[in-house]
Amino acid sequence: MRHGFRRLVLAPAVVVLAVLTWVTLPVWLLVAAALSPVLPGRWRALRLLWLLVLYLTTEALVLVVLLGWWLASGLGRRVRTPYWEGVHYDLVQGVMWVFFREARRVLKLSITTDGPAPDAHPGVPILVACRHAGPGDSFTLIHALMHWYQREPRVVLKDTLAWDPAIDVLLNRIPARFIAPNPGPDADLASLVHALASGLDENDAFVIFPEGGNFTEERRDRAIARLRRLGLERMAQRAEQMTTVLAPRPGGLIAALDAAPDADVVLVAHTGLDHLLTVGDLWRALPMDKQIVMRWWQVPREEIPQDREARIEWLFDWWERIDDWIKQNRPEDRGPRGG
Repeated sequence: MRHGFRRLVLAPAVVVLAVLTWVTLPVWLLVAAALSPVLPGRWRALRLLWLLVLYLTTEALVLVVLLGWWLASGLGRRVRTPYWEGVHYDLVQGVMWVFFREARRVLKLSITTDGPAPDAHPGVPILVACRHAGPGDSFTLIHALMHWYQREPRVVLKDTLAWDPAIDVLLNRIPARFIAPNPGPDADLASLVHALASGLDENDAFVIFPEGGNFTEERRDRAIARLRRLGLERMAQRAEQMTTVLAPRPGGLIAALDAAPDADVVLVAHTGLDHLLTVGDLWRALPMDKQIVMRWWQVPREEIPQDREARIEWLFDWWERIDDWIKQNRPEDRGPRGG
C-alpha cells in the first residue's frame, strides 16, 4: 500500500511541484532577495532557495528518466538485468556528482578522504562499516565509494528514506534494502543482509552502518541500557567509554562476513557535520563553510577472526579506535582551515 502511494501519488506530485516552482521562480527570487539582508549569514535565503530548486528539479528529472527506462526495459521485465543495473548505477553517480558539486559551490562544503588509495583493493570485494552521524552521511559515503573508489555499493537504508519517491524507485532497481529503524522481533535482518552481501564481485561494496542510527546522547544511553538488559555488562562498560559513537550492533556485519568470505573490510569514520542534528541546526549553519573529513581503514580478510564472539570483540575494538579518531579530529580540535 505504501509503495503504491509513493509511486502513484508522491512521484507525480513532485514533478508537478517542480514545474510550478520554475513557473513561479521569479516571485521566489524576489522574496528570497528581500529576506536575505535581514537574515544572518551571507545570502542565506537565496542559497537555500537554490538548493530547494535544485533538489526538486533533479528529483523530477530522475523520476521522468526512471519512467522512460521502465518502458524501455519492457515495462520493467528486464530492469534488473546487469545492463540496466549498470545504467541505474551511472544515474546514481551522476546525481551524487551534481549535488556535491553544488554543495561545494553554494554551501562551501568540502570533503577530504584519508586512508587507502582507491587501488588498495584490486580485484577484491569490500564490506564497508561506517560510523553514522550527521545529515546526509550515507549519501556522502555513497558518493565517495562511487566517485573516488569506483565501486557499486549495495546498501542497507532506513525505510523512512523510501518516502522520497526517486530514492524509492531507484534503489528498488539496484541491490539495496530498506529496513525499519526499530525492526520487530520477527524481522530476520541476518537473512536480509546475507542475501544482499552474497555474490559480490571485484567492483562491489556492501555498505552497513552497525550503529543502526545517527548518534545522539539519547540513543547512546539507550544502546548502553540495551546491552545491560541483555546481560552484556562488560560490553556496556566499554560502550560507556565511547562518547562520540553508539555501541555497534554486530549481527548485520557478521551476517555480511559469512555471506562474502573473500571480502576485505573497510572501516569508515567521519567528522565535520556531527553537531548538525536538527533542521534548526542546519539553518543556523548556512552557509556551512565546513569540511567533512573521512578516514578509511582497510582490514585484510585474513586478519578478521572466524569465531562469532571474537568478531564481536574485534568490532568493538575498531569502534573504540573510531571513537578515539573522532575525538582527535573534530572541527574544533583541528584548528582553523586554511585558504
